[in-house]
Amino acid sequence: MIILVRNIDRAITEEEVRKLLETHGKVRTFDLVIDKASGQSKGFGFADMPSLDQAIKMIEALDGYQLGSSKLRVKKAASSSLLGTHEPRPKVLEKKQQRRPRRAD
Repeated sequence: MIILVRNIDRAITEEEVRKLLETHGKVRTFDLVIDKASGQSKGFGFADMPSLDQAIKMIEALDGYQLGSSKLRVKKAASSSLLGTHEPRPKVLEKKQQRRPRRAD
C-alpha cells in the first residue's frame, strides 16, 4: 500500500520520518518530496508498505502524531496517483495525444 504522509515539519529529515514509520512495520520505501529549486522539503512524502494490515495500523497510529513542530496527516494515497496505477490519468493521456504529430497520408 502506498501511504501519503503530509504536514511534515520541514526541518525533519527523510531518515527521521522513515525511522518513525518503521516502528509500525516494514517500509519498502519512503521518499520525502524535495523542491528542485530550493533543495528543501515540501513537507510531504510517500511510503510503500508491503503489508496491508501493518499499513492500516500505521495510518491509525500516526495520523495526528506530533513530529517536530507539526502534527502529521497520514492516509492511503489516492489511487489516481501515478505511484499506484499503471494507467495514465485522463489529463496526462490527453496532453500526450495532443503532442503527437499527425501523419500526412
